[in-house]
Amino acid sequence: MSKPKHPRGLSDNEAQAITYNIRVSPRKLNLVAATIRGARAQDAVATLAFSKRRIARTVKKTLESAIANAENNHQLDVDRLVVSRAEVGRAIVMKRFHARGRGRSARVEKWFSHLKIVVAEQQAPKAGTGTEAA
Repeated sequence: MSKPKHPRGLSDNEAQAITYNIRVSPRKLNLVAATIRGARAQDAVATLAFSKRRIARTVKKTLESAIANAENNHQLDVDRLVVSRAEVGRAIVMKRFHARGRGRSARVEKWFSHLKIVVAEQQAPKAGTGTEAA
């Protein structure tokens, strides 16, 4: 007898990719994640490709992984994908010290983050809903 199968947390038109322990603070990562939330998947990839921030490359890899998961694992249409969620979470914090004057020390915290990107397939616009001349 085995454990019952864990139910899927996403709906049928969604796929996700998660990257753990990224060496950047959650505050900085959230700035990059905010630029792609709600955008079309292809537009988000283009935005990240030309971003000047270092962490944009890692976010782009995670987004491309979510797109590949949608296409290969869930048979979703890549052209209709939208970034429905880009969640940033706190991971570990490495504590280091920095030598200061007079024999003192200061604490340096090196933050890590988790990133979860969920892409969803948008419904196709219905044909014939616009006003057409007869």
